[in-house]
Amino acid sequence: MSQALSVGDTAPDFELMADDQSTVKLSDLSGKTVVLLFYPMDFSPVCTNEHCSFGPKLSEITGGSDDTKVFGVNCDHPFAHAEFKKQNNIPYPLLSDTSREMVKAYGMFAGETPFNCAARGTVVIGPDGKIKAYEPVEILTERKVEDLAKMAS
Repeated sequence: MSQALSVGDTAPDFELMADDQSTVKLSDLSGKTVVLLFYPMDFSPVCTNEHCSFGPKLSEITGGSDDTKVFGVNCDHPFAHAEFKKQNNIPYPLLSDTSREMVKAYGMFAGETPFNCAARGTVVIGPDGKIKAYEPVEILTERKVEDLAKMAS
């Protein structure tokens, strides 16, 4: 995995394309809590299970607040994200980092594995733009909604 960030660090700005081909920029989300759900690949079993469990319980992760924004992030193409989101009823944007620059900046790149993909992990950025929570997760380990809710609160 690439160099990790620490709680209290300023979150690196990013500008990524979402599944609907809109652009999402961290600096445009100033004043909001941002939850980044890094995951290896669309359509893989663990990733699919996670997102299928996160979607229906999104309000638990956000605490029901419009001031908390959740994004899935990996290195797949926006068109793959759009289909993955559609097939699994995912209610939050999926961001595409095909250059792998953002996942590396956040320490969430799995390295030069055969799949050259994002790692699994969660980063919560506070309204002040600082890392509030940072948790890498083993690539085959499924995250739990309860843990995400605690991190985001």
